[in-house]
Amino acid sequence: MGNKITLYHGSNMIVRNPEFGKGNSRNDYGLGFYCTKDPDLAKEWACGSRAGGYSNIYNLEISALEILDLSSEAYGILNWLAALIDNRTFLISNPIAAEAKEYLTAWFLPNVNEVDVVVGNRADDSYFTFALDFLNNTISVRQLKRAMALGSLGKQFVLKSRKAFDQIQFVRSEPADGDIYFEKRRKRDAEARKEYLQNERNMANMNDDIYMIDILRQEMKQNDARL
Repeated sequence: MGNKITLYHGSNMIVRNPEFGKGNSRNDYGLGFYCTKDPDLAKEWACGSRAGGYSNIYNLEISALEILDLSSEAYGILNWLAALIDNRTFLISNPIAAEAKEYLTAWFLPNVNEVDVVVGNRADDSYFTFALDFLNNTISVRQLKRAMALGSLGKQFVLKSRKAFDQIQFVRSEPADGDIYFEKRRKRDAEARKEYLQNERNMANMNDDIYMIDILRQEMKQNDARL
C-alpha cells in the first residue's frame, strides 16, 4: 500500500512535469524542486509580483524515499543554517562571519545531496537577514530560533534525487491572484521583519545566551548539550 502526500509548488507558470537537474543550484538546499504542504503559502510564493502565478498540485509517493527532515529532533537550527550558507550566495561582511561559515559547514552541514527529499525551513528575504545577523554575532542561538518562527513561513519539501522525481505526479494547477497573494506575501515578510527589529534583535541578552563567537571559541560541535 502506498503512502502519498500532497505537495504544492508556487510558480509563475504551470509545471506539469518537474524535471530532475533543472532549477537554481543556489537555492536554500541546492538544486531541487521546491514545494510546500500549505496551499496558501504556495500561492504566496507564486506571486513575486501582482502579475500573479499558479499553485501546481502534486501527489508524491514517499514510501520508498529517503527523507532528511531538518526540523526533526535529530537536527538543530545550526544544521539548517549550515545547509543554507553552503548553498546561498551572500556577502561576508566581517572576519567572524567568514570563520563562522567555514566552521558551521565543517561541523554542522547535513548531506542534503545523498537523500531523496529534504524537509526544512524556508529562508525568504527577512529570514535570511536573521541568519546573517547570527553569523555576524549580532543575535544568539536562542534569538535565531525565535526569529525563524516569526511569520509562520512553514516548511519546504525539496525533491533532490531522480528517484524522487519519478514518484511525483501532477494533479492540477490553480491560479494565484497577484492582487491577493502578493499582498499577503509582502505583509507576512514585513510583519516578521517589524517584530524582529522591535523585539528579538534588541532583546536584552540572557546570561546563558550563546553567540557565534562562543561556538567558535569553545569549539562547539554537533550534539553539544550547550546548544
